[in-house]
Amino acid sequence: MLMPSIFGENLFDDFFTPFYYDDKDEKKARDLIDHLEIFSLLANVGDTKSLAIHPASTTHQQLNAEELASAGISKGTIRLSVGIEDVTDLIADLEQALEKI
Repeated sequence: MLMPSIFGENLFDDFFTPFYYDDKDEKKARDLIDHLEIFSLLANVGDTKSLAIHPASTTHQQLNAEELASAGISKGTIRLSVGIEDVTDLIADLEQALEKI
C-alpha cells in the first residue's frame, strides 16, 4: 500500500518529500528495493536523486519491535524520497519493481 508522507498529502507536491510503502512483509520490501532501477538505496536526506531505504534495518535498526511500531515502521516499510528525475520514469520504475514481487 502506498501512503502519503506525514509531510505532505500528495507524493509529487514537492521534491524531496518522502512517502512510504508498507505491506508488512520484509522479504517483499527488500525484493522491491532490489528491483528498483532509478531509485538509489541510500539514507541521504535532501539529495537530488530519488532514494529508497528500508528503515527497520538501517536508520531505525536500534529500535525494538514496540518502538518501531510506535514510530509507524514495520519490517516491511520502505521510505521513498522523490528527487528531480522525470515523474513518469519514477512511476514506471515503481510499477516494474512492484510487478516483480
